[in-house]
Amino acid sequence: MMDRAKAAVEAALSQGATYADARVNRLRREELVLRNGKLDSASAPEEAGVGVRVLVDGCWGFAAAPGTDDASARALAARAVAVAKELGPARVEPVKLAALNGGGGVAEYRTPVEIDPFGVSLADKLDLLKACDEELQGADETVVREASLSFRREEQWMASSEGAAIFQELVRSGAGIASTAAANGTVERRSWPASFGGNYKSEGWELVQRLDLPSHAPRMRDEAVALCSADECPAGERDLILMGNQLMLQIHESVGHPNELDRVFGHEVDLAGSSFATTDKLGTFRYGSEHVNLVADSTVAGGLDTRGFDDDGVPSDRWHVVKDGVFQGYHTNREWAAVAGETASRATNRAEGWYNPPIIRITNLSLMPGTWTLDGLIADTEDGVLCDTVKMWSIDQRRLNFQFTTEIGWEIKNGEKGRMLRKPTYQGQTPEFWASCDAICNADHWELWGVPNCGKGNPLQVAEMSHGAAPARFRGVTFVV
Repeated sequence: MMDRAKAAVEAALSQGATYADARVNRLRREELVLRNGKLDSASAPEEAGVGVRVLVDGCWGFAAAPGTDDASARALAARAVAVAKELGPARVEPVKLAALNGGGGVAEYRTPVEIDPFGVSLADKLDLLKACDEELQGADETVVREASLSFRREEQWMASSEGAAIFQELVRSGAGIASTAAANGTVERRSWPASFGGNYKSEGWELVQRLDLPSHAPRMRDEAVALCSADECPAGERDLILMGNQLMLQIHESVGHPNELDRVFGHEVDLAGSSFATTDKLGTFRYGSEHVNLVADSTVAGGLDTRGFDDDGVPSDRWHVVKDGVFQGYHTNREWAAVAGETASRATNRAEGWYNPPIIRITNLSLMPGTWTLDGLIADTEDGVLCDTVKMWSIDQRRLNFQFTTEIGWEIKNGEKGRMLRKPTYQGQTPEFWASCDAICNADHWELWGVPNCGKGNPLQVAEMSHGAAPARFRGVTFVV
């Protein structure tokens, strides 16, 4: 496979490219969903193909096709060069690439896996899902019971005209349960350990074992039923405690996306908007309180974007996006780092599969833990709401004004967790919200949460990344009905 990638690069150079890279990808997935005791969906697709990217006179060209034979790889190189030549007259400024930052050589990276999820029998997987379904039963109000498993393995051989010859094998697993109840004219859902299929990590079957899904099913069933008769969260201003499986989406939408450098320069305006975090703010803008440290890290264990190298061949990196509340750094690739005058990329250039060119994507981005315990944080809160698990959200085109609703909430009065609340909905403005953060729980409460479905680009590409968080408190947040 590496020889085919190298052959494509050599062919592109012979056709007039000044830079070329080629990625041979082989992808295997497995998805199983049990719904109300019956197999609702089961898929195990496999695919392979080649993508070739070139620079000709400072203009990108890209071509891709399924299959991995040598002839098609060389043909793709010729097509990519032809595309670059056709697009050349339309370019405004020639593309320049920042330094590789230590990349460009022969290397290999494999996700550490204890138990290969594709080696676990289908019978064992279905037995686990059935055990979850049995534990979700027992309430007449329950109308939907769901249990799911998701696995992914990507193998990639990447070669470049700068000497890169990199093989990576990336494996991730995911699992979750959900219960939906209907009563008193309302329908409510509870998910564990998170919504949208549960949690996902760069691990093997050992993640599924550790989650122990059946043991959490009765609580999800009972909370979904209880929500159908719970009071709706009242409007007003009060303190907010966010659990990690909601805080991770807050990080994703109000910190991750606005700090993708291509978006900052307007490259996403036609699809997903721009960003308030413009380059004049770098190094000086107060993004949050002094308690807020947000670190991007494509090396952290278990992250969905934990890998050895990005699709530019740049080694994985770790840096502060926000340090002690001050905005410090963007997600970059070699092209956009050069536009911003930075000397090197931060290794966040990724493509979905062989059939797309790489673009800047959020990497694993986490809120660093503080010193509080959750019990201590609740005891220190006079008037607040504890919100748990993503339900729905919206955020404006500059990633500035937002509104989030969680599956469940609990009222906090005089330091005690009280009545359950339905549809807690809070809103705010990104820098004001993060500035209101005055307490974060410690590392014992910190968890890495996987996002398997982040969409960006035109045509749309789906990428995966993780966000680490411990429960945190935000003062004086506005709740709406």
